Amino acid sequence: MDFFSKLEAAISRNSSLLVVGLDPNPELMPSRYGVRDAASEGERSSQDALVQGLEEWLQRVIAQTSALVCAYKPTLGFYSALGSAGLDLLQAVLSTIPAHIPVILDAKHSDLNTSSLMAQTVFTEWRVDAITLSGYAGQDLVAPFLVYPGKAVFILGCTSNPSAAALQNYPTAADPFYMHVIQESQNWGTTEQLGLEIGTTTPTVLAQVRAIAPERLILVRSIWQEGVDLTQILQAGLNRTGAGLLVPIPQDWMSGEALTAQVRSLREQTNDVRTGMVEANASCAVWFSNVCTLQPHPHLHLILQLYDVGCILFGNFVQASGAVFPYYIDLRKIISNPQLFQQVLSAYAAILKDLSFDRIAGIPYGSLPTATGLALQLNRPMIFPRKEVKAHGTRRLVEGNFEPGETAVVVDDILISGNSAMEGAAKLQSVGLKVQDIVVFLDHEQEVKGRLQANGYRAHAVLTISEVIEALHQAGRISDADIQAFAQT
Repeated sequence: MDFFSKLEAAISRNSSLLVVGLDPNPELMPSRYGVRDAASEGERSSQDALVQGLEEWLQRVIAQTSALVCAYKPTLGFYSALGSAGLDLLQAVLSTIPAHIPVILDAKHSDLNTSSLMAQTVFTEWRVDAITLSGYAGQDLVAPFLVYPGKAVFILGCTSNPSAAALQNYPTAADPFYMHVIQESQNWGTTEQLGLEIGTTTPTVLAQVRAIAPERLILVRSIWQEGVDLTQILQAGLNRTGAGLLVPIPQDWMSGEALTAQVRSLREQTNDVRTGMVEANASCAVWFSNVCTLQPHPHLHLILQLYDVGCILFGNFVQASGAVFPYYIDLRKIISNPQLFQQVLSAYAAILKDLSFDRIAGIPYGSLPTATGLALQLNRPMIFPRKEVKAHGTRRLVEGNFEPGETAVVVDDILISGNSAMEGAAKLQSVGLKVQDIVVFLDHEQEVKGRLQANGYRAHAVLTISEVIEALHQAGRISDADIQAFAQT
């Protein structure tokens, strides 16, 4: 199971957003797990006894919290400081964690030269689910970790230690460097691959991060300092559905006798805030259908990213047909954003996998990059009908190798009138190919699917314009005025 699915299952199972840091810190270890028996046992050194005590202590912590938390977060630095015995301890602790609860290794890894080896070790040997990284070295450092399917990374955005402000808030507190790191890191991986780690005692900082990264999972830390209001932290960091935030328990609780009761109380306090936020956001605009659901659209993150990068625009736009729409969809920008392009391809692929075809046919010019990407991803041959036939050379109507009688699936970007898709399909059919299915990313819902069906084609769409509009409105991206303009089209 991939990290995010595993995390969501643990959140649901334990009704919790809480994370426990499994740090073998001798300063916090209760005295009853200390080195008192080392002298009597003779052959065991004080270091051996210390490690044994740490293991027993952390195993107890896991046993007392496994039904109350959604993830565990061991800090690699504590284990490494104990030498080889510490790495053995890490293996023992990892093996104690229930398999259904994800593990985030807090490594803050920052060395570019060792990233590939580090990724292999933590994901294939230690089998952790996610790792924290320092993003200062850029995407080159992060890339080796993203090639492992189902694994995730958390990019360190900012820390709360006072001396870091001189660097993190450069050049000004209004336009701090760490916000640029957060913004840029979102281009490195999908929402299923990359989250953020934010250390702050200030709800305003967390709210600013949430504003520029509304779809990202945030692992928050350093919130247990005196004077910090937990409710304000939660309200700033949670998304509109009361999710998207992982909350650590105070480390000093792990030394006490009331750990289970304290974690249970914190879970209830956190859930009360979540419930209040969900209820406050549970409203429907009048143009929606008869039901209001708190469940987000399965492609919500994709829709939000398309809007944020300018692929979805609102205003008065003249379409190729001459009609004026209050919105405009421009998917050509996605080819310059690799992680977003990959998400679009995966959404197409989810439809194509259930269809029967021999070749993928892209419609010039807008969908040619998409068809190429799908051909590579699905390992299927690609062809395309020419928009215009050259008066020289081969004068071919359809480019690429094919055999008459084969079936081609047509891939287009947007379905407005259906003319371009059907013209392309007709060219394919004129050279002996069969066309049954036309797959597009967005359906403008002008009853075009019915028109295609009347002409013998099955139409499939990743999204409809209504789904896009509704998701953007629920997420607060567009106004009631935009909704009213859409309803009038």
